[in-house]
Amino acid sequence: MQLVSEKLIQDLLLAKSAPCLSLYMPTYRNHPDNRQDPIRFKNLLKEMEESLRKKHSADETRTVLAPLEKISSDDAFWNTSLDGLAVFSSPDFVKVVNLPIAVESLANVADSFHTKPLRKYLQSTDRYHLLGLSLDEFTLYEGNRHSLQQIQLYDDIPNTLEDALGKELTDEHHTVASYGGAAGENNAMHHGHGGKKDQVDLDAERFFRLVSKKVEENFSKPLGIPLILAALPEHHHLFQQVNKNSALLHEGIQVNPSAVPKEKLAKMAWDVMEPAYLENLKNHAGQYEEAKAAGKGTDDYKELAVAAVEGRIGTLLVEEDRIIAARITNLVTGNTQKKDMDNPRVDDLLDDMGELVLKMGGNVIVMPPDTMPTDTGIAGVFRY
Repeated sequence: MQLVSEKLIQDLLLAKSAPCLSLYMPTYRNHPDNRQDPIRFKNLLKEMEESLRKKHSADETRTVLAPLEKISSDDAFWNTSLDGLAVFSSPDFVKVVNLPIAVESLANVADSFHTKPLRKYLQSTDRYHLLGLSLDEFTLYEGNRHSLQQIQLYDDIPNTLEDALGKELTDEHHTVASYGGAAGENNAMHHGHGGKKDQVDLDAERFFRLVSKKVEENFSKPLGIPLILAALPEHHHLFQQVNKNSALLHEGIQVNPSAVPKEKLAKMAWDVMEPAYLENLKNHAGQYEEAKAAGKGTDDYKELAVAAVEGRIGTLLVEEDRIIAARITNLVTGNTQKKDMDNPRVDDLLDDMGELVLKMGGNVIVMPPDTMPTDTGIAGVFRY
């Protein structure tokens, strides 16, 4: 599964070969509902075909659609769906992204990829990772204020102690029953010093260190979102000792994650995440207010459009679900023009601005309306 990351969006924004096909649709996780997914996918392909035939021959259209046609007939693919799907295809580029959120259906053929739904998801500040950890295995989830979904790990990431340590696992570990085991169980009793318990603790330390490293390298660094630990109380201290991942929140969930229903785990995770989420929003709003007072920020979209094409915006705040009926008409001067939008999901000023700021290496943050520091739907902090 391709992760939604800044790198993915940068790759999409840099694509040069047209036509660029962008397909979004909601999907179902389970049978029999997921039987509808390939049908909806083929219907969206028909919309793309009609659009392509306006500028391309029948043979050219078939060639352009071939990678997507292959997906539509892949039964194994449709059995691994999440809540949404995004597919991007051009003559030299194909990306398929399973999304943990539902998206509106959209079939778009243009000179560039349509990235707004991905950017909206990526730039939301309520996302977090949850690490469910025991002595013998770990599970990773991605969540937000509405949901919690398990992440399918890459094949080269071992999620059990035995797979992780293999031949390096001490023989003594296998003889220690129920140490940090199933739900409700406590550590088994051990006697003496320097014996089996010490060996098990050593294995746990090595396993926790590997888990920390793998999660940081493959998920925390690429996505840049907070990490919450869910584990028995005695495991929190050891993990905090070996952890080098700066995304880990100090407060965690002190419970055996396998003993808690996912719905309850999601609530417990949001109880931990919400204060950090609200503080983050408050900080972004405060930084904008300070910048504006110093003459380094504005909520005027015309000024921001000029600054965006010049690469002067360090952070752009945009209001969630807000649409500004204007577009940037000149990528050199930053001139803007108000317009009537036939399809506001495809093109609006916030979409254009977000793409420009990201291309120039700036940050884009989606803010809920009640935390937005301006009433214009947009606010920018200048680099200089």
